[in-house]
Amino acid sequence: MGNQEIIDRDTYKKIKRMNREELTKFIIQYGDQLLGEQGKTSDLPALEAELSKIKGIGGKRLEEIMVVIEKFLDIE
Repeated sequence: MGNQEIIDRDTYKKIKRMNREELTKFIIQYGDQLLGEQGKTSDLPALEAELSKIKGIGGKRLEEIMVVIEKFLDIE
């Protein structure tokens, strides 16, 4: 890898002050950003379609699951 800088000094200082919840959010957002740069993103409609194919998950339960996923990903 060498000396490739992944996180700048200011971001490093912010990370050091984060609690576990803040760090988890940061890592998820940072990972999504990296995946987005590679052309991969979270496709919620596709995820919902795949979840709907699971036996035993009806419309109401699927709505509840999607609310939790969107809350976790900070999507409103």
